[in-house]
Amino acid sequence: MKFPTIAIDGYSSCGKSTLAKDIANALNYVYVDSGAMYRAFTLHLMNKGLLKDGAYIESQVLEELGHTIISFNYNRESGKSETYLNGNNVEKDIRSSAISKQVSPISAIGKVREKMVAIQQEMGRLGKVVMDGRDIGTVVFPDAEVKLFMTASNDVRAQRRLIELLDKGENLSLDDVKKSLAQRDHIDMNREISPLQKAQDAIEIDNSELTREEQLELALNIITQRIAKLKSV
Repeated sequence: MKFPTIAIDGYSSCGKSTLAKDIANALNYVYVDSGAMYRAFTLHLMNKGLLKDGAYIESQVLEELGHTIISFNYNRESGKSETYLNGNNVEKDIRSSAISKQVSPISAIGKVREKMVAIQQEMGRLGKVVMDGRDIGTVVFPDAEVKLFMTASNDVRAQRRLIELLDKGENLSLDDVKKSLAQRDHIDMNREISPLQKAQDAIEIDNSELTREEQLELALNIITQRIAKLKSV
């Protein structure tokens, strides 16, 4: 049997990436951060002066797709997969609030999503991949053997995001973070191309009150049960 593909979708700051990384480590899977790909392309556009305060010319954005190479390399020292843009490590750069504020409009462009989805599907062609994002179980891997959908309360999400930003030296208020998350949710759920939605066969996990260890244990139990069911067919 082909190794199952694991698709994880959900809202921003719901712990998707954390869970996906933990699953990959536990099962010796390849982890692909789909959101990092859109963030890296957004960073590329900003560095080129083609994106500022959410304003861009779509023809220029599409032209840059052909000049952008995004890859992931495993850092043995940190034990993490890191994002590279045209050969440069941009893992820290793409996690800033400046990128967070501008990534949703860019990721909503149809041709951009087509390009990224094609790359993601090629990465997952052989299976044994866990990928998180907002359209993984609905668009990228609609036939994934395991689909999870992550949720958490708005207050919990905002507090988590605020801690992340403060750790990076960014001085924002909790209200600022809540507004940013609300704006991003609206864009993600209402875009015409691949809006954020729960796949019909996805299992929902609300981790508002779960520890990282409890979240992983729950997910691994779901995956184990799903694999056992597939073997019995």
